[in-house]
Amino acid sequence: MAERTRPDGSAGQPRRNTRAALDAFLSEMIEDPERRDEIMPKVEDVFGQERAVMVLDMSGFSRTTKTQGIVPFLLMIHQMKLVVQPALGAHGGVLIKAEADNLFCLFDSVAQAVAASRETTERLSVVNLLLPEARRLYVSIGIGFGRVLNIEDQEVFGDEVNVASKLGEDVAGMGQILLTVAAAASIAEPSFHLTEQTVSVSGLSLHYFEVQG
Repeated sequence: MAERTRPDGSAGQPRRNTRAALDAFLSEMIEDPERRDEIMPKVEDVFGQERAVMVLDMSGFSRTTKTQGIVPFLLMIHQMKLVVQPALGAHGGVLIKAEADNLFCLFDSVAQAVAASRETTERLSVVNLLLPEARRLYVSIGIGFGRVLNIEDQEVFGDEVNVASKLGEDVAGMGQILLTVAAAASIAEPSFHLTEQTVSVSGLSLHYFEVQG
């Protein structure tokens, strides 16, 4: 009988951060709960990365779908992705996934994420000059930094992902680029000016930094 390859890459097989490997880890923890504390560090070792995460939220989802319908908005989302992807590539970013009107992207550094965010807003400003007002593209952006679990460059999990999502979706206004506290702290010598802000979200104070200029 052939030796079974474990999700941590034993039995001579290279480790990969695939969905299948994650599912195998999770199944092991369910089938053998006493080994959960042993297996969880292996999941972190295989999938864990120190990355900057950029969450881009497209403004006007509810308004556009209500007035024009879902298909025109899907067209706008697709057009936004076409505009954003060159900016990501120019600054070392990877588009992980698109959820509704949100894009989730990973970078090696916060500086790269900010540069891509700035280029994105600049590109959209140019595109908007050619679009009718009802179809203009506006975004708000949240950026976090820290340990995340990256599943095959198709899914990403982590506390900084959650906070960046909150900033991009619920806090940032059109064209704003907001950083989590951890993201701001990771920048040794920022080439841009930051202003510290605080907002109350569900009764809790959320500190963040806005990129100026």
